[in-house]
Amino acid sequence: MVNRTIVSRFAGDLPLAEGAPRKIPGGPLYPAAEVLALLEREREQGIQPWTRKCKSDAQRFGLDLHDLCVLLEQALRSGRFRDSEWCQQGSDGPWAACDAYQLLRQEWIENAHKHMTVEYYLKFALARTGRVLLLVSCHLSENW
Repeated sequence: MVNRTIVSRFAGDLPLAEGAPRKIPGGPLYPAAEVLALLEREREQGIQPWTRKCKSDAQRFGLDLHDLCVLLEQALRSGRFRDSEWCQQGSDGPWAACDAYQLLRQEWIENAHKHMTVEYYLKFALARTGRVLLLVSCHLSENW
C-alpha cells in the first residue's frame, strides 16, 4: 500500500511513481522570517527530529535540540537556500515538503587543533499545524 499522507503545511502532488522527481519548484516553501519567529517563540519545543537518519546524525555529532535550533537559525540567517523537495519518513511513512539549506560555519576541530570551516546541510518542513518544525536532515557535507 502506498502512503499518501502529507504531514507538512505545504501540500501538493506527491512523487508516487517510481523514479518521479522529488524536487518542488519555486521554493523556499516556508518564509525564513516565519520559521525564525517559530524558533524564537518555541525554542527546543518547536523542533522535532523527524527521520531515523536525522536522529542518528544528531546523536553522532553530539547535537541536542538546542544545537539543532542554533544550526537552523544560522542556516536561515546566513546560509544558502538549496532547493525544496518531497521527503518521506522511511520507506512507507508519511511525506513532508521540505526546504534544504547549506550552512558554512567555523568550528573548533579538536583533532586538527584549530578552527576550520564545517559545511552543514539541513532540511526541514513546517508541520501541518505550523507550530512544529520537522527536521528531516542535519548532516555534514561528506554525507550529502
